[in-house]
Amino acid sequence: MTFALTDIIATIAALLVFLTFSMKTMVPLRLVGIASNVFFIAYGYLQPAYPLLVLHALLLPLNILRLRQMLLMVRQVEDAAKGDLNMDWLKPFTTKMTLAAGDMLFRKGDQADAIFFVMSGTLRIPEIGVTIAPGQIVGELGFLSPNKARTQSVACAEPAEVLKISYDQVRQLYFQNPKFGFFFLQLASRRLFENNERLERDLAHCRAAAQTA
Repeated sequence: MTFALTDIIATIAALLVFLTFSMKTMVPLRLVGIASNVFFIAYGYLQPAYPLLVLHALLLPLNILRLRQMLLMVRQVEDAAKGDLNMDWLKPFTTKMTLAAGDMLFRKGDQADAIFFVMSGTLRIPEIGVTIAPGQIVGELGFLSPNKARTQSVACAEPAEVLKISYDQVRQLYFQNPKFGFFFLQLASRRLFENNERLERDLAHCRAAAQTA
């Protein structure tokens, strides 16, 4: 009876491990991982197989901790992403950077790996003469760039503090929560439209200047 029960438990545990390889997002993967830990602990106790029991007894609280962190992150995203483009809610996922006047945040052609939220001070995009004021972000278009390269340079016009969120973190948020995915698309689309409008204004100005010349 005990032997048959351990076989059933071991089979279920193995199937759960196999199932984790089909998981596309972290929350379901952690849930299935926790279930497999429980079955392996039961198997290790009944067999007995103490190395297996100890291994999964250690993995179980780790999986629970990671699941809790992921659910908390998803909840923060859901609570914060209400459809506006306020980036304050991203602060818990960022690291702070302090810049001096004249510092380059990044240069055109640099490898893009993060988005930056301006807390204080002023940044400037020298190629197009655009100022990035506190409360604005910069660097989001690099996430969508095929070669992940910066399309413009960003310099620090005066001492500033910025918050940095890596593309890896953005990607994790994007795939874990559809609301954040839509939010990010809104953000990137707004910047693309702004750039397009600026280009049209510049072209119109050039045409007007050519006609009056």
